[in-house]
Amino acid sequence: MSLPRRAGARAGRPPSLTGLAAERASGALLCDAGTVYLQGGQVVHAESPVAPGIEVLLTAGGRLTADSWREAVGRAGRAGGVGRFLVDSGRLSDAELEICHLGALFDAAYFALGHGSGPRGFQRGAAHWLGPVRPVDAVAVERETRRRGGLLDSLWPYPRVDTEPVVLRRPDGRAPAVTPRQRAVLALADGVRTPADIAHELGRPAFHTLLDIRRLAAAGHVATPRPTGPGHPGRADPPARSGAPAPTVPDRGLGAVVFTDPDTDLLRRLRDALEATL
Repeated sequence: MSLPRRAGARAGRPPSLTGLAAERASGALLCDAGTVYLQGGQVVHAESPVAPGIEVLLTAGGRLTADSWREAVGRAGRAGGVGRFLVDSGRLSDAELEICHLGALFDAAYFALGHGSGPRGFQRGAAHWLGPVRPVDAVAVERETRRRGGLLDSLWPYPRVDTEPVVLRRPDGRAPAVTPRQRAVLALADGVRTPADIAHELGRPAFHTLLDIRRLAAAGHVATPRPTGPGHPGRADPPARSGAPAPTVPDRGLGAVVFTDPDTDLLRRLRDALEATL
């Protein structure tokens, strides 16, 4: 779908999500690591190359076949009504579409709005091919983005594990057991695939994959990259004192514990968000 001409930022400053929400703007907020779509000031969709899209989540989970998805895009994509087509044709229920859409939206928004990314322009009037599903308040999206960043840092404050190839370590006998979800991540940790690669291959939200990897790093199952230069944008590696050698990264968190699968909590949060808007 072609997008309208990009609107310039006011007074030479890049647009902000909250500013666009206050204007009740409609269009696409272009960020370094993704795009956030607004309609009437509310967030209606988000996408990022780091995060698997809603089509990956639906097809990898077995809810839709790849052929069903391609048919929906072919028949309703130009009109911006893929979501509505999936429901009207009986392929998904309203609730299934809304829950999966919210999961994909918050997942991509985390990378587009945080994680070292920033807004760089706004394409007024642009609309996503999925079509409207369940708008989300922009303040809630920004709040959830901050919460997720804080959660990752509280688990293991070395953000380079989020972007570099995942390397297995041979844990000692004190390392806690892994969950089934974490075992699936470890099975793809070949020293070549990044967390984003693993998320796409598993068909899981990228943020959930980062949670698993940070927990695995804290427990000693996954190597933490050593600092060799500036840290990930927006996050700093542990600072070194002037003249001191580069800091070492602990191989294993002292308080590493077994963490349960995060999916249940996410589903509760999505359910509460849906109920709050009904």
